[in-house]
Amino acid sequence: MTDFWKYLLKPDSRLTKFLLFGFVLFFFSLEFLPFLNPIKNFLNSDSLSINIGESKFSAYLIIQGTLIIATLLWLTGLLSDIAAKFVKKIPGINSNNRNLITKALQILIYFIAFQIGMNFLGIDLTALAVFSGALGIGIGFGLQKITSNFISGIIILFEKNVQNDDLIELNDGTLGFLRNTGSRASLIETFDGKEVMVPNEDLITNRVINYTHSNKKARIKISIGVSYDCDIKKAQMLILEAANDHPRTAKKPGASCFLEEFADSSVNFVLLFWVHDVIEGRYGPRSDVLFSIWDKFKENNIEIPFPQRDINIKESAIGKT
Repeated sequence: MTDFWKYLLKPDSRLTKFLLFGFVLFFFSLEFLPFLNPIKNFLNSDSLSINIGESKFSAYLIIQGTLIIATLLWLTGLLSDIAAKFVKKIPGINSNNRNLITKALQILIYFIAFQIGMNFLGIDLTALAVFSGALGIGIGFGLQKITSNFISGIIILFEKNVQNDDLIELNDGTLGFLRNTGSRASLIETFDGKEVMVPNEDLITNRVINYTHSNKKARIKISIGVSYDCDIKKAQMLILEAANDHPRTAKKPGASCFLEEFADSSVNFVLLFWVHDVIEGRYGPRSDVLFSIWDKFKENNIEIPFPQRDINIKESAIGKT
């Protein structure tokens, strides 16, 4: 029985659409078919009516209003889906502009549906002015975050600093691709397959690193230490060769290798090189270059040292007896 009600309450289920259509057709028939007047009069009778102030609400009016609202909501959702599919088929529009147009059409559809619903129900919007003013303050505090996220989503779509399929990193270390900017939250797909819902406000108020905003190039940094006994100029040349030989290394700007410091156990270099497309990953080129450096150092007797300590043992005066 529980599964039946879950299925019935689904707005997309066929049974829900059939029942909604049946009720609407029945009440539409009450308005135009005279032989159904006894049913209409019964639903409008005083025994099935409630009085709120000077207004009288009959069972017929309540059911009619409920069906009108339900029908409008169903039609509004259907029209919103049709509008979204229509916008997706328009060529030459990027994903951000497509989302912006879709949201504008959805807002327009809901606004028109609201106006039609008020006219069908015979509600004068001016009569709601005092009520909406008092209620609006309370609702405003409750919907503050929702409104903030909604407006933030519109700002994101207009500014285009962060767009769909951009590789971004948030303050908390979340790294992934922005897949969709919704009305309340944005969907980020991480490299390990997680889908993280992030409030739109966080993308506006917090620092966001966008790796692909203006270009997809990325720099890779590798620190290498060599022994004091080796030829450090030759070591520098071999490090540069390993980076330049990799197929994904960018030619402009080219790879650079700098002598960083004379440390306790090694002479330390830092290698900087760029890859064309950060989306293809940085760990692969970094690993390949490190393997190549290892092989080149082995072939040319360049030693990678490990920390060493000299221990001096002094003989005490007691041990000389």
